[in-house]
Amino acid sequence: MHLGGLRNILGSFRGFAVDTTCVVFFLGLELGRTVRNLTFDTFLMFGTVLIVAVLPYYLPSDNGRPAFAKWLTGSFLTAVFAIALGAFLVPTYGTVFPESFRFLPLTLLILTSMTSCIIRFYALMRLRPAK
Repeated sequence: MHLGGLRNILGSFRGFAVDTTCVVFFLGLELGRTVRNLTFDTFLMFGTVLIVAVLPYYLPSDNGRPAFAKWLTGSFLTAVFAIALGAFLVPTYGTVFPESFRFLPLTLLILTSMTSCIIRFYALMRLRPAK
């Protein structure tokens, strides 16, 4: 699939950024995994979830923006669901799931973050004809 087709697919979700929603979800899973031991990196991850949930609203976009409250509600519901799911899955590692599944949320977070950055940078840097 060429990038024009990808832009049409991602552009069909008006007011809904699929790439950043996946990043918020996997970051929330990782935060939920580490939330029981309150360390400094847990607080840093919590701040990162807040930033990633709010910041994409302000990125330039060809589509019309939804209301900020609607955007924030969707982002925070995704983050809260992911944090709860991550905390729920902690006792299942090593019993229901193999121990190596503990690293799956962070691995998927890295992959979706790289994909999201590529999509966002492409949207910022593509050539647009002058009007």
